[in-house]
Amino acid sequence: MNSGSFARFVAFKYIFLYICKQTAGSLHLILKGLDGISECDSSAVISVVSSFYGRADRVTCSAGRPAAQLANTGCSLPGTLEIVKTRCNGKRVCELNANTLRASDPCNGTYKYMDTTFICLPAIHVITCEHSATHLHCGPGQIIAIHNAVYGRRDQTTCSYKHHHQNVYCSRPTNKVAESCNGKNSCTIYASNSVFGDPCRRVYKYLELAYTCECKCLKGLFHSAEANRGV
Repeated sequence: MNSGSFARFVAFKYIFLYICKQTAGSLHLILKGLDGISECDSSAVISVVSSFYGRADRVTCSAGRPAAQLANTGCSLPGTLEIVKTRCNGKRVCELNANTLRASDPCNGTYKYMDTTFICLPAIHVITCEHSATHLHCGPGQIIAIHNAVYGRRDQTTCSYKHHHQNVYCSRPTNKVAESCNGKNSCTIYASNSVFGDPCRRVYKYLELAYTCECKCLKGLFHSAEANRGV
């Protein structure tokens, strides 16, 4: 499939997109939500399933490119999935600057592309600015299940009042929220360096998390799944 920007959206559950690499200027990848809308809706967050940067075939993003730039079909950047997950998981909208991936070129002279698959997970999305507290709660007979929690900064606009941020890629996934809140009906978490450590000094940070409320009757199964994951 040939594309210069956004590409295919397939089925309901899984969203696929391609974005072609530009040789000059900035290039942004915007993950779009379920049914091709510009973001996951207010009751869902992004969960990245797979992400690839490089070249795996001679067809994708091939329009107008010389054969020599398409010949290497065994080139990929290690760690791409981890980078995209760190930037995007748990967010309703994700914008990824492709310069982040171009910092290390997996195959010089090859025209590359990003191929990402993600889903929108039904969840409650919470953002808490540094030095503030957030209270998570569920209804009667329900317990908290944390899906994702990240402390740091992943964009320039969130919690940005009277702050200017140049470093927007300084975040750290954390298990501390899950350790404190999973299996409880309610839970209070403070967004501070004393709780989560400092992933980026002199940057005003925030805690971003996604959780669901599960039936209390599933608590035993829930803790068994945590043990298997090593949470």
